[in-house]
Amino acid sequence: MSSVPVTKLSPEEYLRRERLAEFKSEFYRGETFATTGASRRHNLVAGNIYAAVHTQLRDGDCEAYGSDMRVHIAATGLYTYPDITIACGQPKFVDGVLDTLLNPKVLFEVLSDSTEKYDRGVKSGHYRQIESLQEYVLVSQNEPRVEVYERRDAGTWLLKEATKLGESITIESLGVTLPLEEVYRRVTFAEPANDPTPQ
Repeated sequence: MSSVPVTKLSPEEYLRRERLAEFKSEFYRGETFATTGASRRHNLVAGNIYAAVHTQLRDGDCEAYGSDMRVHIAATGLYTYPDITIACGQPKFVDGVLDTLLNPKVLFEVLSDSTEKYDRGVKSGHYRQIESLQEYVLVSQNEPRVEVYERRDAGTWLLKEATKLGESITIESLGVTLPLEEVYRRVTFAEPANDPTPQ
């Protein structure tokens, strides 16, 4: 039985099709991968972060973009859509359409059950290959938890985290502080299940 060869797309063809598509897809090594829709809680958290970061950056030389800004990791070939992207100084784009950024400084991902493993693993590995990237922020939507991975010397990354609504966390490369009460504004968390007491 013969197999039908899979036709690989070029990056240029991917971008042409993606710009006409109704739904977003990632692209890697000639193949596209549809992205999933986001829940209400995911959208609230991402929107809260964007609002807080945008407000604090509005008078400086950094720009905040929502999840429609595509990012291309030149070192690995991945095209993807972070939940929030920050670029500082002169943003660089793949072409004149200005919708595919090359030099993010900070990336945020709001974790979901279906994407957490990917965001923490394979996608994180791609992100760490971006020379301009200084911090990578993972935000839980199921509990108060914000993790910031900050680039250090010799390819090492420092983890900082905040896990209580009364705490704040600082994105050092931006000079931005995020109170968790703002990150999770209007978000209701499920009550933890009570373990039965042994008799």
